[in-house]
Amino acid sequence: MTPELLESLLQGARETDAVEFKAAISWNRDLFVKDILAMANVVDGGAIIVGVEDGTFARQGLSTEQLATYEPDVMRDQVEPFADPRVIFTFSVVADGNGLKFGVLEVAPFDDIPVICARDGRDVEAGTVYFRSRSRRPESARVKRSADMREIIESAVARRSRALRRIGFVPEQQVPYDFDSELGGL
Repeated sequence: MTPELLESLLQGARETDAVEFKAAISWNRDLFVKDILAMANVVDGGAIIVGVEDGTFARQGLSTEQLATYEPDVMRDQVEPFADPRVIFTFSVVADGNGLKFGVLEVAPFDDIPVICARDGRDVEAGTVYFRSRSRRPESARVKRSADMREIIESAVARRSRALRRIGFVPEQQVPYDFDSELGGL
C-alpha cells in the first residue's frame, strides 16, 4: 500500500467490506484470524490497517515495540492452520503524512475455492465461512444470508472461468435448444 492510498483511507476513516481498522496493538493471531479469513472471501480481498483507534478513527500509529511483533513469516504460520484452502496476505509498515507508522495487512482474495475456517479458535469456528458484506454494516462475520453466499459463489465461478481461459480452455458455444425441431414441429 502506498503512503498516498493510506492517507486517503485515513482521511475518509470508514470501514467497508474491504477495509478494517484496528487499534494500536501488538500482533495477536486471535485478534486477526476472523478478519483475515473474511477478507479472503471478499471479491477483491481487503486491507486491515492497524494503529487507528476503534470508534473515533483517531490516528494512533504503532510503536517500535508493537511493530516488532509483526513478523510476516510467523504471522503466516499462525494463520495457516485456520484456513482451508490457504490465505495469502502481506504485511507492510506505511507512514502517514505526519510520520506515524501503521501496520497494513493486505489480504488477497481466494484463488478458486472460498476459504473455510479449518480449526476452532477464540473467535472462529471450524467449518464456517466468514465474509464481509457490502450491503450491511461492515464486519467480519459468518455467512448467514443467501445473498452473501451467492456473492461468494459467483466470485468463485468468475475466478475459475478466468483461470480456464488463461490456460486456453474455451467452452463450446452454447446453442439455444430448439424444441420445435426436436419434436418435429408437433
